[in-house]
Amino acid sequence: MRTSPQPPPPPQQQSADAASTAEAAEHRLREAEQRLKEAIAELQRRQRGPPENFYPPCDHADESCVANAVGNLCQSFLLSYGIRVGIGILLRAFKLARLKSYSSLLDIKQLVSEKDLIVREEACRVGLLFGGFTGSYHALRCLLRKMRKKETPVNAILAGAISGLSILALDDSSRRRTLALYLLARVAQCAYNSAKSKNKFHLWGSHWSHGDTLLFSIACAQVMYAFVMRPESLPKSYQDFIQKTGPVAAPVYKAVRDCCRGSAVDVASLSAFLSSKRVSNTLKLEEFPNIIPCSIIHPDTNSCLLHNANAAKATFRKTFPLYFSLTFVPFVVLRLQKFMDAPTRTCWHALRGAVRSTSFLSAFVGIFQGVICLHRKVALKDHKLVYWLAGGISALSVLLEKKARRGELALYVLPRAGESLWYILVNRRLLPKIKHAEVALFCACMGGIMYYLEHEPDTMAPFLRGLIRRFLASRISNPGPSSSRSASYTYLQTLDAMKKPDVQDNRENETSNSEKYNLESIPGL
Repeated sequence: MRTSPQPPPPPQQQSADAASTAEAAEHRLREAEQRLKEAIAELQRRQRGPPENFYPPCDHADESCVANAVGNLCQSFLLSYGIRVGIGILLRAFKLARLKSYSSLLDIKQLVSEKDLIVREEACRVGLLFGGFTGSYHALRCLLRKMRKKETPVNAILAGAISGLSILALDDSSRRRTLALYLLARVAQCAYNSAKSKNKFHLWGSHWSHGDTLLFSIACAQVMYAFVMRPESLPKSYQDFIQKTGPVAAPVYKAVRDCCRGSAVDVASLSAFLSSKRVSNTLKLEEFPNIIPCSIIHPDTNSCLLHNANAAKATFRKTFPLYFSLTFVPFVVLRLQKFMDAPTRTCWHALRGAVRSTSFLSAFVGIFQGVICLHRKVALKDHKLVYWLAGGISALSVLLEKKARRGELALYVLPRAGESLWYILVNRRLLPKIKHAEVALFCACMGGIMYYLEHEPDTMAPFLRGLIRRFLASRISNPGPSSSRSASYTYLQTLDAMKKPDVQDNRENETSNSEKYNLESIPGL
């Protein structure tokens, strides 16, 4: 009796069998990969020799550690020196152009003469600061890697902290303190961003779109209060910058300060100032006035509105060369290739950025003077808190800047405010006065900055991260494949990055997958 042929299995069963075969093949391939990894790792361990003689390889396989450190030192020194000298020369050129001495622009002696351009010592100190830090940091990284025989975050922290001693290249303790407080603000920013990204901590209101403006306003309020009431708490250079930028003379500020403190006003100094402005002596000057009137603050004009407009205009004219220099020179030096490729575009971006920043500062001065004049229209007695509020309100002009620049400006002014508060608290004996405390703070902050740069770079502001990496000029801060890695190590990394193919639904793809994962067809396995 002839038996009838068996009917073919249904398509669902065929699909299930093929999927099971592919899954088994993939499982065997994973086991083979694991055995291969273990074999290669064992081979690497045998090639290294005894563990006590092994330490992680450096990232500069083509040169020695000493040559790498010295090369980075020289490169950073020349880079920072060139930026400082370039800014000085450009500012000198603007000064000659303002004096309408256009022929002097072609006279190298007048343009870069040490008599008129005192930048040599300062540029050298700035170069030693950046170059010394970069060179010593690379040298210490290599030394710690060999001494500790391992690569951990402690290496970056120790190398950054010890290299921070390069701050001693600056002989002005006030500048060192300003840099230390600036880095403290940056470390706090990185720590906060790190904690927030890990859902460990975040401040109330941190999601506000104008939180950077609020921080800038608080910092400016403290700075302007310190400038009017406690000018000695600010660096001398910062005092001079605010004084030259604003329209109010120093004797008037002193009279305002004495008036708020209830002290006797220097009537002779005020009279001499008004005489120099050719103002009639009809103004009645009192030794103990309740408030300094607008007629003394701006004796050139009786209109407060006109005075504020003239102040903003004069500020724009005085500060535009500075902002253009600060925008153009670093861009050219740090991004020379981009400048060579598109010089017109670079100049246009620098010009647009300088106009925007100068407009912000001009509006700041105009609003500050406007608040002071408005207070004198409605009040009969002066108070020191008026100048704190005026600084906070005028800081709203930062909204003219780009969003990315507002946070940078806030973190720039914040150390100035902190320095002023530090001085006031030490002067009132609420904080101890420790010699070289700013150096220790700078070293500690540099250790933290280098840790975040190497291990959590996303927590840093893009501007600061790019700037440090540009000066370090090494693969330590720009991670990439090391040329000292062996072929087996590269194969392991490639093997880990392989993406497993998905199981397809149709029969043809399943058949090809089954053949692909057939380990017996792979030579050597």
